Amino acid sequence: MQTALAKPPQKRQVIFLAMLLFLWEADSEAIRYSIPEEIESGYSVANLAKDLGLRVGELATRGAQIHHKDSKQLLQLDVKTGNLLLQEKLDREVLCGATEPCVLHFQLLLENPVQLFQVDVHLTDVNDHSPEFLDREMILRIPESLQPGSVFALKSAQDLDMGSNSVQNYIISPNSYFRVATHNRGDGRKYPELVLGKALDREEEPELSLTLTALDGGAPPRSGTVTVRIEVIDINDNAPEFLQSLYEAQVPENSPINSLVLVVSARDIDAGTYGRVSYSLLEGDEVSQPFVIHEKTGEIHLQRALDFEATRHYIVEIEATDGGGLVGKCTVAIEVVDVNDNAPELTMSTLSSSIPENSPEAVVAIFSVSDPDSGDNGRMVCSIENDLPFFLKPAFKNFYTLATERPLDRESRAEYNITITVTDLGSPRLNTEHNITVLISDVNDNVPDFTQTTYTLLVRENNSPALHIGSVRATDRDSGTNAQITYSLLPTQDPHLPLASLVSINADNGQLFALRALDFEALQAFEFHVGATDHGSPALSSQALVRVVVLDDNDNSPFVLYPMQNASAPCTELAPRAAEQGYLVTKVVAVDRDSGQNAWLSYQLLKATEPGLFGVWAHNGEVRTARLLSERDAARHRLVVLVKDNGEPPLSASVTLHVLLVDGFSQPYLPLPEEAPERAQGDSLTVYLVIALASVSSLFLFSVLVFAAVSLCRRRRAAPLGVCSVREGHFPGHLVDISGTGTLSQSYQYEVCLAGNSGSGEFKFLKPIFPNLLLQNTGN
Repeated sequence: MQTALAKPPQKRQVIFLAMLLFLWEADSEAIRYSIPEEIESGYSVANLAKDLGLRVGELATRGAQIHHKDSKQLLQLDVKTGNLLLQEKLDREVLCGATEPCVLHFQLLLENPVQLFQVDVHLTDVNDHSPEFLDREMILRIPESLQPGSVFALKSAQDLDMGSNSVQNYIISPNSYFRVATHNRGDGRKYPELVLGKALDREEEPELSLTLTALDGGAPPRSGTVTVRIEVIDINDNAPEFLQSLYEAQVPENSPINSLVLVVSARDIDAGTYGRVSYSLLEGDEVSQPFVIHEKTGEIHLQRALDFEATRHYIVEIEATDGGGLVGKCTVAIEVVDVNDNAPELTMSTLSSSIPENSPEAVVAIFSVSDPDSGDNGRMVCSIENDLPFFLKPAFKNFYTLATERPLDRESRAEYNITITVTDLGSPRLNTEHNITVLISDVNDNVPDFTQTTYTLLVRENNSPALHIGSVRATDRDSGTNAQITYSLLPTQDPHLPLASLVSINADNGQLFALRALDFEALQAFEFHVGATDHGSPALSSQALVRVVVLDDNDNSPFVLYPMQNASAPCTELAPRAAEQGYLVTKVVAVDRDSGQNAWLSYQLLKATEPGLFGVWAHNGEVRTARLLSERDAARHRLVVLVKDNGEPPLSASVTLHVLLVDGFSQPYLPLPEEAPERAQGDSLTVYLVIALASVSSLFLFSVLVFAAVSLCRRRRAAPLGVCSVREGHFPGHLVDISGTGTLSQSYQYEVCLAGNSGSGEFKFLKPIFPNLLLQNTGN
């Protein structure tokens, strides 16, 4: 069998041992020991090796183990000596409670060979607990009328010990009236009863205090005590009696509710419940009483207002009842004293909560006043605040009219709170206040008011259609529909301004939108009027001026005026070979329809037949020789000049110049070798060009003189119609200033005339002055 146990796995061995324990418990007899509780740990219960007939040391060699059903080990086996020891102090009441007997079961397991032994340890009780009562005091209420021999149950004491160590007897402290009888319950426990041995007398001894003692059967016995307090209940043999049979009192009719009227008092010589008196009111003279009495104190209070004019006297019956039902009675006579306790009353007959503004002497309300008092207490005067534009007008007896003193303005004040005060002439004087809220209804008497008389809106040209360019706003001091404003564009007086296609306005909020893209070069600014009309009846309106200023964008490239690029034949400039360095060959003249820095132009030489021979001044476009000419230089040169503005991004244009080098201006025009076959045709063409140029120059000069004369006349007659000025000013820093003055040379300035309705980009006329060219042409 031992060989078989050594081979299987550990899990199977445990299962086998558990089954073995179960079978062994069912068939074997236990080894029993008995020890008292509360023995200190380490106590030797018995020597198991000796009791089982085993040799010393055999428990260790056979692997003796103790198995207990609970996880907590209460006992310990010393395998060397064979002694069974206590692991800790044992408390029978904790381990077994009320179970008797208290037995601890465990098994001893031996191996090689396997043997099981059942061991039972009987834990005997020790008298280590005293009897205890759950309450500190017991209270018994016993009527004095009970006969001797009456039995009263008492609460039992509790003792955790068992058997003879539990409660065995009850005793009570010595007294003349009671004794204690101890009885057994069905489960063996004992309980006490209090037995009356002598009739009680409350007048002699109204209360008894006894000590009940519970004793257990231990040696020595333990005890526990509780106080038994006995209250002797009196019997009701006396009725309540009032100190007076009639009480009299006077109460002013203006006494506040819950005020004290009178205090009545009744006494009962009995004690306890029978000596406690409760008071109540009875109705008298068939009148509902306005009084209430406190049930315990006898205080009579006022529970509703008194009225001398309605009832002047009250007769009240008071009843006093003790706890046994016996009753005593008395009468209270109350007289009501008249005072000025009625405030005047105001009754509104007609009330207009709203009156229109600007109405002269409008009636707001008609009301009446009254006071139920008599004499001076019933005479009244009415008044309102002095700082209000209203007045009171007596109509007929006790009727008044509230009206306006003058036309009212809602915009100055839209609401009035009026307090009408009615005061009687009694002593003390009483008054009543009535508040009226009067609303002033609106009349359309205010025109819409724009926040600005003139609005200036800045719009950059080339804007997207339907762009929000700004807003106008008007306010109306009126209210409701009278303050609702509709915005509109007013017809313009300029027939040439297509306002309907330029701007639209949101009728609800005054937002302005550009309907199409604006062009600064075509229209620099325009003005129109916006109207604001309210919804009143009749409708009122106002208008404001809107000025739209178009901001320039760099959307125009420079335009070359000279030399003209659309001529039928290219323009050829002549330059003598004997010219000094810096000789002015020609001048490129260009304009830009943009304004500001978008119109600032700079010039540069882009291409040249012979680089380094000619140069272009950056700020004025003058083409000059960069060095001395020589015979080796080609006779014909082609120059490409780039004209660029200062916009962002910059725009540019280019112009091609043809320069012919001659020995002198008297030398005839020499065509290039490749043009020799066409000399005859070129000579005739040159004659035609000279004639055409002279004609055009004469016509241009005549037009300029006429226009100058007309402009001078207009300037004298109407200065605001136009402004003629000569533009002077510095170019931007990145434009080269060759002359050192920062401006164009005086000989190459342009006289510009602007019409009164035009922008800075519309030239009326432009007159260049080329003194060197005139000299060259004259010399030719």
